[in-house]
Amino acid sequence: MTAPLHITIAQINPIVGDLSYNMARIRKIRDSASVSGGLVIFPELAVCGYPPEDLVSKPFFLSKIDEHIRAITEESNTRAEILILPAPLRMRGRVFNGVYVIGHGRIIATRTKHHLPDYGVFDESRVFAPGPLPAPVELGDHKIGLMICEDMWHPDVSAHMKKLGADILVSVNASPWDMDKDSLRKDHAVRRVRDTDLPLVYVNQVGGQDELIFDGASFVMNEAGSVVFQAPEFTECVHSLTFERHTGGAWLIGGPDTPARKEGPAAVWQALVLGLRDYVEKNGFPGVLIGLSGGIDSALCAALAVDALGPRRVRCVMMPSPYTSQDSLSDAQSVAQALGVRMDTVPIDLPMQAFGAILKPHFEPGTPSVTHENIQPRCRGLILMTLSNATGALVLSTGNKSEMAVGYATLYGDMCGGFNPLKDLYKTQVYALARWRNENVPDGGHGPRGPVIAARILTKAPTAELKPNQTDQDSLPPYDTLDDILAALIESDLGLPDIVARGHDPETVEKVWKMLDAAEYKRRQAPPGIKITARAFGRDRRYPITNHFTKVIATR
Repeated sequence: MTAPLHITIAQINPIVGDLSYNMARIRKIRDSASVSGGLVIFPELAVCGYPPEDLVSKPFFLSKIDEHIRAITEESNTRAEILILPAPLRMRGRVFNGVYVIGHGRIIATRTKHHLPDYGVFDESRVFAPGPLPAPVELGDHKIGLMICEDMWHPDVSAHMKKLGADILVSVNASPWDMDKDSLRKDHAVRRVRDTDLPLVYVNQVGGQDELIFDGASFVMNEAGSVVFQAPEFTECVHSLTFERHTGGAWLIGGPDTPARKEGPAAVWQALVLGLRDYVEKNGFPGVLIGLSGGIDSALCAALAVDALGPRRVRCVMMPSPYTSQDSLSDAQSVAQALGVRMDTVPIDLPMQAFGAILKPHFEPGTPSVTHENIQPRCRGLILMTLSNATGALVLSTGNKSEMAVGYATLYGDMCGGFNPLKDLYKTQVYALARWRNENVPDGGHGPRGPVIAARILTKAPTAELKPNQTDQDSLPPYDTLDDILAALIESDLGLPDIVARGHDPETVEKVWKMLDAAEYKRRQAPPGIKITARAFGRDRRYPITNHFTKVIATR
């Protein structure tokens, strides 16, 4: 009779490059009471964190990884468990994205990633060499088919291992989250399971790494394609399961109960909180600074920051100009009070006057009004960056994806900052999240219960307040129209005729497309921000700054 197989899923949050920290986390899990022999499976490149990018090109970095692998291999001499430990692996003068199978004082086996993704946010073929189709790893009565992330998305790897006798598939992953990713992962997992009639253990990294969010959400699927275990999202966890063969040959899989899945705004909020918290914590910032304007974007940003870090680490600054309304002043104060954060007021009248006086001799009578308007956000940016220098706190810029897309943001003004939690949120999503947060308290959030964003902020017309009676719709289409056109252009890569066919005015579509292309040079200078869609600005979408394609289309 085949012996039961005990498997521990170690869903951890590593820090890229911090080998000692990551190995300490690995050892802590290895030594925990919940691990009693069997396999302990860690996520993709858990030793160094993912993605390591060009760190992998440093021989000294790889040598340090080798030292840690040797040390933990020696420690395994007197231990019962076997570690599935992913790390960069050097062989024959090349570097692979690999997995070490370690136990009983030796490296039992190594396996390497066969399919290297080089689309979207991935550049693995730039730093890693592709490995051959992997064979299963024999461990006692079992043959474990080890796949590394992208390998699960292709049928050849699992089919090859099934042919060679694998009886369980194990996939180690650093799979970034976006709003559609979970269903996509599960679709591919179901295909691999149904192709092979084998159960699958999927172990994923959790945590924020620059723009990327890893949600964890590890799972186990039986050979029928049903999820029999689901780990929680957006948090570290360790879960042990037992695999036993039924007399009829089917697998019986026993483990803890599956938590409810997070969906919609609840999942987005948890992702944004995790991404912001990890960016601040992993980079050693004492807290954050936010320019609180009385508008929806900065209010949402402040609420996210408080949930991520707590009110004591969030400082808001209201910087009124002569055009700032009393409603904005009151609404900013209301948000600060609801969140329990410090808010300072630094008027920008004097710097506006100083810049106006200095520059007046250099302006012509026909100088565009936007020239004068943009002095205001640049004064505010200077104030925030100066306070950042004085305190060490990280300035959060608050522009959303709609504004970033069409260039409705001022370089060296409201684009100032070191990180942008809203960078991949369209304006309509900003409003939806704000309403959700007013009615909900996120898991693990440090913010208060009840409404935290003043009701008037949700209903008044959005405005930059750079001149009298200004609204965003003086320059832009209504946001529901704008966001649908932008999503068609950015996420779906649709052409003009296809977007017009969705019911949009041709001139409006062409105007938005031109604005999108013209703002590329601004986006290249924008701070990093959290990716939540399938096509975020930055790593996901790489368009040339010098680009006349729209002009060519418009003239033909």
